[in-house]
Amino acid sequence: MILIITGIPGTGKTTVMNKVIEKYPLKFVTFGTVMFEMAKKKSLVSDRDGLRKLPFSTQREIQELAAVKIKKMDNVCVDTHCTIKTKAGYLPGLPETVLKKLSPYVIILVEATPDEIIQRRSRDSRARDVEDKDEIMEHQLFNRIAAMSYAVMSGATVKIIQNSENKLEQAAADILDIVKGED
Repeated sequence: MILIITGIPGTGKTTVMNKVIEKYPLKFVTFGTVMFEMAKKKSLVSDRDGLRKLPFSTQREIQELAAVKIKKMDNVCVDTHCTIKTKAGYLPGLPETVLKKLSPYVIILVEATPDEIIQRRSRDSRARDVEDKDEIMEHQLFNRIAAMSYAVMSGATVKIIQNSENKLEQAAADILDIVKGED
């Protein structure tokens, strides 16, 4: 079973999934990390940021190879971007060829309120793009639109999980319900 989990930075998807894997034997992999490991093995990059600088065709090739590798794993949840916000607009994070190779059971969108996201980002040690409340709402809307499009292409369902402050256990329980429903 392959699950895809996504959410804009600050929604807490990694925190939620860490709680889930404490309670259920599920592998949790980051798509970009799998891509980086493959590109590094081919001596194409020396750091993860180098992936963005590769020619587009090479990035797509590595994405597809990573999808094939992940598909061979059993009971895995894949952390990836649903959409990528650029200066020119939003890019889909899961091209059709990659999505079909992964063939997910469900696409889980982790969301939070704009205020919660802003607060979480302010505590994060990583450099993040600054977005105001309207931009955060727009980005989450584009994730919903993209997730439903991915569902149409792959046959997966889409589940939105709210990760509100002090509700981590509930968010994890909601995901566990999905995972255990497939046992």
